[in-house]
Amino acid sequence: MKLRDIAHARAGDKGNMVNISVIPYRESDYEFIKEQLSAERVQYFFRDMCKGSVTRYEIDGLSSLNFVLEHSLDGGSCRTLGLDALGRSTAQAILEIELKDIK
Repeated sequence: MKLRDIAHARAGDKGNMVNISVIPYRESDYEFIKEQLSAERVQYFFRDMCKGSVTRYEIDGLSSLNFVLEHSLDGGSCRTLGLDALGRSTAQAILEIELKDIK
């Protein structure tokens, strides 16, 4: 299954960083997502884009995860020559991660 089957995501950018929140549709899937979605796995998934570290924050009270990807936007929207220098599209991209179907 893909992450999109059990969660949705929101993302934004600030300078050269991307911030992605992953929120399960059902609170009961939160622990499963926590087990499957490590900072290392997210960093590997975005390896072509993210040139810095990835930090994962667990927001247990809201049953959500927040990932901060450093050095991911080629300098940010004002500095890059890239066509899409915003982090918004990363929310849709992260939902393509394959999860092990161990539920």
